[in-house]
Amino acid sequence: MLENRDYTLILDKSGSMMTPDGYGGKTRWKSAEESTFALAAKAEQLDPDGITVYLFSSRFKRYENVTSAKVSQIFQENEPSGRTDLASVLQDAVNSYLQKKASGEAKNGETILVITDGEPDDRKAVMKVIIEAARQIERDEELAISMIQVGTDAQATRFLKALDDEMEGVGAQFDIVDTISMEDMEEVTLSEVLMNAISD
Repeated sequence: MLENRDYTLILDKSGSMMTPDGYGGKTRWKSAEESTFALAAKAEQLDPDGITVYLFSSRFKRYENVTSAKVSQIFQENEPSGRTDLASVLQDAVNSYLQKKASGEAKNGETILVITDGEPDDRKAVMKVIIEAARQIERDEELAISMIQVGTDAQATRFLKALDDEMEGVGAQFDIVDTISMEDMEEVTLSEVLMNAISD
């Protein structure tokens, strides 16, 4: 299930990522870097051509064919600042998958992992991207979106939980979103995180 898929990682670099309530009292940014490295290393075993990494705040930036070796460089080049425009970056990642699918270049599917600490600027826009994405796939496991929350923002927890549990109720054809916190990630293996994203 996990092999022959593409993996995309979307990383929140909004200003609040400097808050020191990440895992073990580190900043959220530092916690995100450690998780990104671990996820990239795992995804590399499954997808040898490297993964696509996006960083987003008010705007987003895309890096192709990222291996775990390149992760620390990306973190050194970027400092958290700005807002949380999740909808635009998520739309770009979904479009990229749908274009590959249309041109026959897609693998068995794609897993998009989003590491974020807060509520997006526009919740409705994020929901719309997910609903539209779910309408354009034929089977549930084809596109998986895993929302990984770093930090302890209760409003963010509620919103991400709604993306996991309530999307079918508002028009999504499939439940393609799975949500997990950084703390929960310590309890399970990365393979399980990636499996849960697909099979949720």
